[in-house]
Amino acid sequence: MNHSEAHTAPRDAHAPEQAKPKSRWSRWKRPLTLAFFLLLIVLFTALARRIDWSEVFATLADFKVRTLIIAAALTITSFITYACFDLIGRTYIRQKLGWRQILPVGVISYAFNLNLSAWVGGIAMRYRLYSRLGVSTGNIAKILGLSLATNWFGYMTLAGVVFSSGLVTMPPGWKLSSDALQGVGVLLLLASAGYLAACRFSKRRAWTVRGMEINLPSPRMAVLQLALGALNWSLMAAVIFTLLPSKLDYPVVLGVLLISSIAGVITHIPAGLGVLEAVFIALLQHEVSRGSLLAGLIAYRAIYFILPLLITVVMYLVIEAKAKALRVRPGLK
Repeated sequence: MNHSEAHTAPRDAHAPEQAKPKSRWSRWKRPLTLAFFLLLIVLFTALARRIDWSEVFATLADFKVRTLIIAAALTITSFITYACFDLIGRTYIRQKLGWRQILPVGVISYAFNLNLSAWVGGIAMRYRLYSRLGVSTGNIAKILGLSLATNWFGYMTLAGVVFSSGLVTMPPGWKLSSDALQGVGVLLLLASAGYLAACRFSKRRAWTVRGMEINLPSPRMAVLQLALGALNWSLMAAVIFTLLPSKLDYPVVLGVLLISSIAGVITHIPAGLGVLEAVFIALLQHEVSRGSLLAGLIAYRAIYFILPLLITVVMYLVIEAKAKALRVRPGLK
């Protein structure tokens, strides 16, 4: 110790500590949260105005109760399947989150995603809920990325099988012929196989993109991704198949749904309003009447889109209220 250090006055233990300057995130957190809730209110209002509620209720009243129960059960199974995407994400980020924390977030995000676009449901809602549960921003991004990969690689696998098999035939005059659709199916299968091969054989397992580390999942996890993603798309088609005329075959309904989904992504319309109906009517009107198709699709939107959204709004408010109790403890990260 030098002479100057020896004569340095000791710090007063009772002196008030200098206040730490607020971080940029702390300053913006409250206004961003307020903006998030205002955005939800605006989007809910816009969605409610676009829905013809009398038509929805009248259409549902025309169906047998047994049919509606089956469609509702398939919908619940589909939402749980989608929420399991995030369970894979828990293993991927190696964070001890309980299934009671994860499944509600997955279900809520899916319902908001379907009705209010991927930016609100898939991204903003996940960031909001997982951050409230104490998950870091980096881990939230990893869960989101793995969920997107699970959904779309599952789609590629299923669509590749359906399209390449020739189960769906395109109407004459369409820009995409049936042969071209089969070619698309083969390409989708190759993309899925490439993903599995990368997970199995790639020597490099991690990349850093804008400061965030991206890791290839294990081969077993990749297979589970493809299986769950394909299962969820299959369940969506099963809901529609239950509500459409019985003369239609399930593989055909599945193929048309897969085609309409790509059209919905390209148009960037929330919930694909009008796109789903247009594709189904264009491809199936030669087999069943337009009226029966439209009635089944209205019922599908009510059971798979609208009712889950109303339920998950309540779930979301409950999670917001109990966020502190559900929050991950620091020792479990």
